[in-house]
Amino acid sequence: MDVRRIYPWLASAAILLVLRCLAFQIRASDVIFYESFDESFDGRWVVSHKGDYEGVWKHSKSDGHEDYGLLVSEKAKKYAIVKELDENYSIKDGTVVLQYEVRLQNGLECGGAYLKYLRPQEADWKSKEFDNESPYSIMFGPDKCGGTNKVHFILKHKNPKTGEYAEHHLKHPPSVPFDKLTHVYTAILTPGNELRVLIDGEEKKKASFFSAEDFEPSLIPAKTIPDPDDKKPVDWDERVKIPDTNAVKPEDWDEDAPMEIEDEEAVKPEGWLDDEPEEIDDPEATKPEDWDDEEDGEWEAPKIDNPKCETAPGCGEWKRPMKRNPAYKGKWHAPMIDNPNYKGIWKPRDIPNPDYFELEKPDFEPISAVGIEIWTMQDGILFDNILITSDEKVAESYRATAWKPKFEVEKEKQKKEYALPDSDLLARIHKKVFDVLYKIADVHFLEPYKPKILDLLEKAEKQPNITLSVLVAVTVIILSLFFKILFGGKKKLQVKSTPGTNAVATVQPSHRQGSSAEKEKEDESEKEGAAPRRRINRRET
Repeated sequence: MDVRRIYPWLASAAILLVLRCLAFQIRASDVIFYESFDESFDGRWVVSHKGDYEGVWKHSKSDGHEDYGLLVSEKAKKYAIVKELDENYSIKDGTVVLQYEVRLQNGLECGGAYLKYLRPQEADWKSKEFDNESPYSIMFGPDKCGGTNKVHFILKHKNPKTGEYAEHHLKHPPSVPFDKLTHVYTAILTPGNELRVLIDGEEKKKASFFSAEDFEPSLIPAKTIPDPDDKKPVDWDERVKIPDTNAVKPEDWDEDAPMEIEDEEAVKPEGWLDDEPEEIDDPEATKPEDWDDEEDGEWEAPKIDNPKCETAPGCGEWKRPMKRNPAYKGKWHAPMIDNPNYKGIWKPRDIPNPDYFELEKPDFEPISAVGIEIWTMQDGILFDNILITSDEKVAESYRATAWKPKFEVEKEKQKKEYALPDSDLLARIHKKVFDVLYKIADVHFLEPYKPKILDLLEKAEKQPNITLSVLVAVTVIILSLFFKILFGGKKKLQVKSTPGTNAVATVQPSHRQGSSAEKEKEDESEKEGAAPRRRINRRET
């Protein structure tokens, strides 16, 4: 064997091996914290000893996998558990990636599944004292209950002027996935003062920490504020249009003319049955044997449609139809003209904001611990693969190796469970419709109604028997809002429950609040105007 030929190959292999080792060390150094829960959390994570936190944490396998996670095992409980980092990690400079997986194995109707990244605590603080009062730097993850359905990102930021901490919430955050699959949530903080939120590796939200459009309240106060001492002048006229005082009602204007009049040209259709009623007593109905006239009153047979009227143009007394009165003009009003004294909408003058300050970058507090402090009505919530890293590529590799294989298995299993024989086309159409509706729910102008719309859509997917009714309700909601935006109006959308569909959309005036006495009068008037009840016999009761 010629050693001279082998030597270059060995040298190249050795160099490649060294480079790979160096790359691995560099990548490993980018991982600040990682928890896979492959081993029991006992001795590494500390469960809160505070009295309210009675929920039992368990080291458990994810349903259908050999992979372990941290499990919320009981319903309607408060949970708190924390893991202190070996040393405080500064997130002021460079890229910071916060990532973890959570699986809602039994769904999530009401509860949280978020993480808290704690800032350094007081010197005498102990992990077992972790609770909702423990100060944090960032709170991130799913939360859903009632009108809340969002993937939170909350930053607790210290005001450099006052020294006080305030919560700054991400505006218009993404919604929580509605299924029971494992999802991976990623928050990326960049050196350019930007935040990116990813779900399953797909960017769902991009925001600037210094934009008032992205965070509420804004990290940097406004430079100017309305002067609280500035008052609107008494003679300030904000009316754009006013009635023309010189206008005179025309002499031929008849305010008393009715809107509709009888159509004198109408002719009774041939074959109209004047002497036949529209309804007759049911000839097949008989008085029940146990009917007591003294106790139950005089028995009357139920009414049915008169069969003779089915082939005739009509029955009963014929009356001429009504038509619009050409002479109708309604109440006369003076035409509106431009207001010569119009000064515009008044607003107080702006003055310098005494609380204003400038920042080149957010003053992020270091992360000293990772905690889960939640209240939930659901069990089966499984946390896994909690990662803090300074490299997006590292987070991406963990998604590819730790999350993606599980997700694909779960997704295939879900497809098989939902698949129905000879209905593949229907299932695909069903999915397409819901995919479109979920995308529509993310439209910005629907934000105030998004939780209710998502709740309806989830119910429709879970209960096929009410799918059509719910889809109609959601469509009505969206169309109502669309027309409201186009044509304006002082109306607000409300979603009310009705039997069968659980929800129906109605549009009601926003100014109709009033007192309880006024509400009672409205209820009485509604009852007076209600249609008369149909007669029934005892067999129908």
